[in-house]
Amino acid sequence: MKIGFIGLPKSGKTTLFNALTGSSAQVSAFSTGRVGPNLASVRVYDERVEKLAAIYKPKRLVYPAIDIVDLAGVNEGDGKADAFSGDLMKLARTVDALAIVLRNFKDTTSSPPAALLDLKKIEQELLLADLIIAEKRLEKVELSLKKGGAGNNAQTLKAERDVLGMIVDALNEGRPLRELEFDDNQDLLIRCFQFLTQKPAMVILNSDEASAGKNESILEAIREHYEAVEFAGQLEMELSQLDEESVRAFMEDLGIKESAKDRLIALAYEALGYISFFTVGEDEVRAWNIRRGATALEAAAAIHTDLARGFIAAECFHYDDLMTAGSDKAVRSNGQFKLVGKDYMVRDGDILSIRFHI
Repeated sequence: MKIGFIGLPKSGKTTLFNALTGSSAQVSAFSTGRVGPNLASVRVYDERVEKLAAIYKPKRLVYPAIDIVDLAGVNEGDGKADAFSGDLMKLARTVDALAIVLRNFKDTTSSPPAALLDLKKIEQELLLADLIIAEKRLEKVELSLKKGGAGNNAQTLKAERDVLGMIVDALNEGRPLRELEFDDNQDLLIRCFQFLTQKPAMVILNSDEASAGKNESILEAIREHYEAVEFAGQLEMELSQLDEESVRAFMEDLGIKESAKDRLIALAYEALGYISFFTVGEDEVRAWNIRRGATALEAAAAIHTDLARGFIAAECFHYDDLMTAGSDKAVRSNGQFKLVGKDYMVRDGDILSIRFHI
């Protein structure tokens, strides 16, 4: 899972990036013109891995990770300047989700915070960036059809023209593409464009310590369209630089129950619809994340493409059943072990072993 932090300059993205990842990327109150992204990975802790390890005694434990990409600030008008076609926005198009960071703190170098207005600006830039791509491709498709040189691809081009026309209309109306429903064929035709407004998106309200927890009206307005969370970014970054014992003490004094990292992970799983399944054995116990609704075949592909290519079936039982029974042998005796095919919809907490042959 890869999440791209995006926001207007001086919104505190890099401060949050450092707080969430334990990094020490340079933070500046001024626009630096930086175009390269900061990259880091955070481990997704799952207590179920440790409980499974107590049963299987593996040589190692492996947790899934979320990759965080701190993208440079989006300036109003970037879409018009075609900045989204550069390396930076190419990277933005490859992330699984966008985390939109909104400034909600006073800054001597900027105007007073206006989080909802900033959100509108960012939405407009993303809409415009997608519109430019869709219109350019639609123009080429229509030209090919008009010239009559499409040949055997005419039907495919007509289908692409229709879906691109629908997309252009929606974007001109100010509707992000995540609000549209596409059938499987349409989704396949547009997948290569990696439209920004089609990606799942969440919002991080970056407040100062004094106002954090007092912005429910702003959060309610944001949550009409997005999953949202509030962080005191500067405070969280300072906490991330302390030792674990000091962090726990500060969090207790401040009434903070979960770290910023844990809250972001929970928000990301909710916004993207991710679940976890497990593989177990003497060598390792490992948690994997996949989209809710994924099949056993897709779970096999998440482990290794060869497993999906040679998929025969998946041995499957559930974590809860294992914890109740005490061993996989007892799970089998209880009739809770099953063999499932490639179309089986994986549940959160499933334990899978893939049978395959190449």
